[in-house]
Amino acid sequence: MGSILDLIGQTPLVEVTRIDCAPCRLFLKLESANPSGSLKDRPARTMIEAAEADGKLRAGGTIVEATAGNTGLGLALVGARKGYRTLLVVPDKMAREKVLHAKAMGAEVITTRSDVGKGHPDYYQDLAAAIAARTPGAFFINQFANPANPLAHETTTGPEILHQMEGSVDAVVVGVGSGGTLTGIGRFMRSSSPATQMILADPAGSVLAPLVETGTMGEAGSWAVEGIGEDFVPPNADLALVRRAYAIPDAESFAMARELLLREGVLAGSSSGTLLAAALRYCRSQTAPRRVVSLVCDSGAKYLSKVFNPTFLAQEGWTHPHRHGTVRDVVVHSAKEGTAVIVRPQDNLRTVFSRMRSADVSQLPVVDERGRVVGLIDESDVLGALLTEHDSAKAFARPVKDVMVTRLETISADAPVADLVPLFRKDYVAIVMDGDQFLGLATRLDLINYFRITP
Repeated sequence: MGSILDLIGQTPLVEVTRIDCAPCRLFLKLESANPSGSLKDRPARTMIEAAEADGKLRAGGTIVEATAGNTGLGLALVGARKGYRTLLVVPDKMAREKVLHAKAMGAEVITTRSDVGKGHPDYYQDLAAAIAARTPGAFFINQFANPANPLAHETTTGPEILHQMEGSVDAVVVGVGSGGTLTGIGRFMRSSSPATQMILADPAGSVLAPLVETGTMGEAGSWAVEGIGEDFVPPNADLALVRRAYAIPDAESFAMARELLLREGVLAGSSSGTLLAAALRYCRSQTAPRRVVSLVCDSGAKYLSKVFNPTFLAQEGWTHPHRHGTVRDVVVHSAKEGTAVIVRPQDNLRTVFSRMRSADVSQLPVVDERGRVVGLIDESDVLGALLTEHDSAKAFARPVKDVMVTRLETISADAPVADLVPLFRKDYVAIVMDGDQFLGLATRLDLINYFRITP
């Protein structure tokens, strides 16, 4: 019997058959099948074993790394099996599923800012290096410059791809986070299959694709895709290996990840959406048949609260990208689209609490069987009922109609956004009506979000 670490690598390869790939055949290597759910298990094991061999990591030592999540999960998996303490520094845009996963495997997680660049003390790589320097027995993995990172892909991922493709692969589409995947697979293909082109898939806002395409290092922007894209060129990233690069907007990346699940049944994360979008652009630009491989970098189970969450997509403005400057644009939870969370007058307060907690909202509209908004209930109303009733079980059993507020402030969905401000100054929650139909609620936080995403 082997250990869980023996399951790293030898991941399956599947062909895309229900998405138009023009004259090409597109294959996806399911790195999500690795034990912790991503391709980063490969370099995690290799980097730890290299540090052990060099004497830089000894029994009882601490592994420290800056990571957007997947490398950290791989390190936590391998580190725990080998008896090391694992400390991860992550940017605050990281999906909470990854944080919870890492902590469940015993890793300690320190969250830092994602709005600062390299050289700032709160930048995740700089902070991780500082923590490692002051922690006795610690080793800073530094995936961005660690030569064992690309070595893992040069000795495993690349050879597996060429073998599974029966020695015939025209292009491989990858992303760059630390650069290990690009450089490792690229080096292997350069020596074993020189005709194979390396194609870079990069989030719009990253400096890498523009640098490859124009030769100019521009200013970095921001992006929501996790794990790939950079505001600098990682030492491990050999961009000279890249034949063509595509910058993919976040909305397209997220949409392609959802399309991949819907059409092909593959549950993949946001970076896989970026890679698929770039692979399709490449395929659709070809005039002759080509055999193309890309990666499913990790499982979409780590992004259910983002990639596959309609509320998150609406908050980013991707569901309805066209803005009208009206209150309609502010509503995130829409009754018309089935994302509004509501309660009925006859529901009890336990139901109210459960729905508030699961949807992470502090107020709910009360809608009757005819679809009319007849009240509003918020957390203060529930708390008030609990404080006036000695028996909490009886309080939670009370119907919503006994506790809800019936004085309602409605506003037309077609009203100017500025008309919300007077309502908020009076501490009201705006009930947005589309004609005589309830559209949804608009809160202060929704308005703040509207200004965040509106140019």
